[in-house]
Amino acid sequence: MISVDWTLGLQFLNFVILMIILNVLLYRPLKKIMAERHEAIDGSHAKAKGLEAQIDEKMSAYQQQLNEAKALANAERNALRKAAAEEEAKILSEAHGKATVQLQGIKQQVADEATKAEQTLKAEVETLAGQIATKVLGRNLA
Repeated sequence: MISVDWTLGLQFLNFVILMIILNVLLYRPLKKIMAERHEAIDGSHAKAKGLEAQIDEKMSAYQQQLNEAKALANAERNALRKAAAEEEAKILSEAHGKATVQLQGIKQQVADEATKAEQTLKAEVETLAGQIATKVLGRNLA
C-alpha cells in the first residue's frame, strides 16, 4: 500500500533534481545537436537544389549550343549541296556543248564524205554504165 509521508516529497524532489540535471547534461545538448543536424540537412538540400538548377541551366545552354551547331551544319551542308549542284550543271552544260560541237563536226564530216562519194560515183557512173551495158548486151557500145 502507498503511504503519503515525507519520503514521497523526497522522491518528488529527487525526480525534479534528476530532471534538471538530465535537462542540462543530456536534453539541451541533444536538442542542440539535432537542430544543427537538421540545419545541415536543410543546407544540403538547398545546395543540392542549387546544383540541380545550375545543371539544368548548363544543360539548356548546351542544348541551345547544340541546336545552333546543328543549324549551322545544316546551312553549310545545304550551301555545299547547292554549290555542287551548280558545279554539276556547269560541267554537264560544258560537256553538252562539247558533245554538240563534236556531233556537228561529225555530221559535217559525214556530209563532206557523202558529197565526195557522190561526186566520185557520178564521175564513175558513165564508165560503169557502159561496162554493165556491154556485159548485158554482149557487145560494145560506141
